[in-house]
Amino acid sequence: MLDGVGLEGPRCTDAGSIERHLAEFRWKDRPTIVDRSSGPVPVFINEFWTSRQRAAHSLHEVSYRACFKPQLPRFFIERLTDPGDTVYDPFMGRGTTTLEAALLRRVPAGCDASPLSRVLAAPRLRPPSLAAVDERLRSLDWTACEEIPDDLLTFYHPETLREIVALRACLRHRRDAGQSDAVDDWIRMVAVNRLTGHSPGFFSVYTLPPNQAVSVSAQAKINANRNQTAPRRHVPGLILAKSKSLLADHDAATESALAAVRARACVLTADAAFTPELPDASVHLVVTSPPFLDVVNYAADNWLRCWFCGIDPADVPLTVVRRIDGWRAAMTRVFRELTRVLVPGGFVAFEVGEVRGGRVRLEEHVLPCGVEAGLDPVLVLINAQQFTKTAACWGVDNNRKGTNTNRVVLFRKPEGTSS
Repeated sequence: MLDGVGLEGPRCTDAGSIERHLAEFRWKDRPTIVDRSSGPVPVFINEFWTSRQRAAHSLHEVSYRACFKPQLPRFFIERLTDPGDTVYDPFMGRGTTTLEAALLRRVPAGCDASPLSRVLAAPRLRPPSLAAVDERLRSLDWTACEEIPDDLLTFYHPETLREIVALRACLRHRRDAGQSDAVDDWIRMVAVNRLTGHSPGFFSVYTLPPNQAVSVSAQAKINANRNQTAPRRHVPGLILAKSKSLLADHDAATESALAAVRARACVLTADAAFTPELPDASVHLVVTSPPFLDVVNYAADNWLRCWFCGIDPADVPLTVVRRIDGWRAAMTRVFRELTRVLVPGGFVAFEVGEVRGGRVRLEEHVLPCGVEAGLDPVLVLINAQQFTKTAACWGVDNNRKGTNTNRVVLFRKPEGTSS
């Protein structure tokens, strides 16, 4: 049962059973049909999963811009797959779908053009013990400091920055020497998520929330406006504290679930439209959320994380399009690849959103993309709920409308269809 919803029952194996399963949750006072060239598609609008924050497994609690709640993939995974099936996210981000799939004993597969996604996602499929993290942190040479970049003193106390640079150097040297392991990967992932934020749990002075990093000049203005200087933060202590928080729910049952599927897990850094590593007809369910036109500047948001990981953002071929026709063309290419990797009868849950002040409803544009690639549209599910965060960057005026929506288009690959 999902909080506040009360949906229970056997797996939905066809479009008709999904519609019957959701019929009682259709709001009668809202439009219930999207009539596109592909024909009418039923729309279901309600609160299908909880709006509460931190209501999922503790391993999910890493920050990344434009990520959906774990309850979204869980909703579809539980209803459309069985344990042992493969669940795939071609726009992996922080790895919400892949981790949730693994926790539910489904084989996780994920892909993202940004190598940061692998940094964030892969370690949480193989979490170390807190004792192992503590031991590794104690063994590192925190005096192995290279020359510190002076511009980063805008964010950090000098001693804190020396520890950050030392950790960066130690992890790189261990990797170059072939000594890097799951504990190193975990520490790198946690450090990336502690680089900047707006509380004492982060390495930095007060700045924007941890899912984005402002520029040096913008941070200088924040410092001046707040009359603040960077406080001393102790990097190993904060990494251990965040590790303890992330591992809070990591019990024997969690480890058993992850261990059952991790040997078959696949985490790629690649173009979502070209993934030859995934065999034909190997994926049972896709749950994903693509880039939403030009609403988010991933390179600008993640420049500091890229610096720490030794990634050049200019080398990352991200999908950033500003015109709807370009977005549709890019998504159609991805849908063709998803059609190839899906098993006959497999599903795609494609989460999009309202952008540009609600003038563009991407679910209406994604329907023909999937149809052109050979998929059958099943329904549109709109999860509408009270929401308190400012989401102007998504085109959702929460102060006026008071709601936030996940808009999911569900497709199915026809039975008897080859790749």
